[in-house]
Amino acid sequence: MSTEAREPSWERPEVEDFLYAEAALLDQWKLSEWVQLFTEDASYVVPTTDLPDGDPSRDLVFVDDNLERLRGRVRRLGSRLAHRESPHSRTRRLITNVRIVEIVDGDAMVEASFVVYRFKSGNTEPYVGFYRYRLTRRESRVMIRYRRATLDLENLRGQGAVSIIL
Repeated sequence: MSTEAREPSWERPEVEDFLYAEAALLDQWKLSEWVQLFTEDASYVVPTTDLPDGDPSRDLVFVDDNLERLRGRVRRLGSRLAHRESPHSRTRRLITNVRIVEIVDGDAMVEASFVVYRFKSGNTEPYVGFYRYRLTRRESRVMIRYRRATLDLENLRGQGAVSIIL
């Protein structure tokens, strides 16, 4: 028997199931459970619509959260302090075209397309784009090290803002 450490394998059905479960948590506004999917060194980025390849270290982005800021965002969204989301919107996420792009140091680099429909005050607002993830395993549990939601929209005129978690 070999004593070499084996790199964990990743299969698309496992990754898809994880992304679908994550989407369900967000659509059900179980944000406290959702934020527990992130590692301590995680980041969540949403670049602006005019600079989809924007780098938060040098460019203005809509969201650039580490885990601490992400927990703060979740607390605000669960309170009345997030005025645009009090009461919160209903959302429905559709995730498709899930691909494992590569494996880096045992982590799965994943891409997927999305549509998030936001329903609020009689309006329906679609957010369309793609995700990039770096998924890792901690004690056999899939977790998010990096999550980037890039919008394909040219602007947010219809939506007005990104007040939900994409």
